[in-house]
Amino acid sequence: MKFALATPALNNYPAAMAPWEPRAGGPEVLRYARKADALSWDWLTIPEHIIMPTDMREVMGSRFAEGIAASAVLMGATQRIHMLTYILALPYRHPLVLAKQIGTMEFLAGGRFTLGTAVGHLEREFETLGIPFEQRGPMTDEYLRALKEVWTSEHPKFHGDFVKFDNILVEPKPVQKPHPPIFIGGNSKAAMRRAAEHGDGWIPWLVTSEDLPGCITYMKSLPAYAEKADRFEILVTTTAYKVEDYSHAEKGETHVAADRDSVLREIEALQKAGATSVQVMPPKLDTFEQCLEWIEWYDQEIIPQFR
Repeated sequence: MKFALATPALNNYPAAMAPWEPRAGGPEVLRYARKADALSWDWLTIPEHIIMPTDMREVMGSRFAEGIAASAVLMGATQRIHMLTYILALPYRHPLVLAKQIGTMEFLAGGRFTLGTAVGHLEREFETLGIPFEQRGPMTDEYLRALKEVWTSEHPKFHGDFVKFDNILVEPKPVQKPHPPIFIGGNSKAAMRRAAEHGDGWIPWLVTSEDLPGCITYMKSLPAYAEKADRFEILVTTTAYKVEDYSHAEKGETHVAADRDSVLREIEALQKAGATSVQVMPPKLDTFEQCLEWIEWYDQEIIPQFR
């Protein structure tokens, strides 16, 4: 079992935000990352939206980091832990630019990056960026193929509907081979198919331990899944969000288990259901210092039970 730790203060998502986070800034985020790096956490997860429509502020908050810049800073501030974008909407960036950014980070930091990505869902964000919302699925499939071509070919070339390139060189290449891991987010069958065909893992959203076995059965039925079954990561958040899928309107109080027995039962249920990794959000503690203490407690009391 692997463990991803949510990075606080990079967003102010109301359903999950702790009281101290709105006042926190770079010093707290860097200290938090270094603390996790000194422990045994596998990833830090990095949230992202490029813009937030003003009418979504109440349910989603106004602050979201840019995922690549945040990952680069945190990779430079740490030595061991990996970064995982959670989640970067792939159509927002030309694949040549994204491939170059990730290759550069890996070159300088010795690897340590996992691309958590998906088609995206916030239609106003697409409109503002001038990207066709209705084409986000085909664009994502094509961009995934283009990224792999850039990362793995000495002389990359690609001719698709949305991106074309030839007679180019793109270096530095990523350190991780054949390329940095790609985890695909989303709950739809299209997302699961995309994860099986193009990804190294799947990141569901609002999927419980009761829902998970059926989803895994579907992915196992796909021919592309068989060749990667022994290394495919299924990363599920332990946070029990009570929000509507697309509007993010809260339908109840989001719950994060905090005591040892509840946390163990939660992870055991997800593991039994088929999860290979979990994303952990610290509970809504009053202070930053309490948050640091909690992630150390979790590292000592919970993670060793599943290694």
